Amino acid sequence: MTDEMGTAGARGDTLHILWTTGDAATARHMVMMYARNSLLRGWWGGVTVVIWGAAQGLAARDPAVQDEMRVLMNVGVKFSACVSCAMALGVRADLEALGVEVIPWGQPLTDLLKGGAPLLTV
Repeated sequence: MTDEMGTAGARGDTLHILWTTGDAATARHMVMMYARNSLLRGWWGGVTVVIWGAAQGLAARDPAVQDEMRVLMNVGVKFSACVSCAMALGVRADLEALGVEVIPWGQPLTDLLKGGAPLLTV
């Protein structure tokens, strides 16, 4: 099964990380570290990081976080962001320029939750 974000399986072996914190240390030393290691060590078959709220401003403006995101994209981590937040925060173009997919996330998140998919919220 392929969901709207193009990730294989909304349940099972794909982990979704809902990244909402604007704290750079947490972003680098939890979100990015776990996403990277999850793929490289085979803990999960796929990882999608969903960027929502304050995390979008951090991703759009912090060069160190952007560098880490690029590294993760190169190892196969997918990044997707809530379009409503991106537009409200004025960062849609910045996120898209980084290679982040920007889409409506309300329904897909609801589907993940209702379906019992693996979801880590930070």
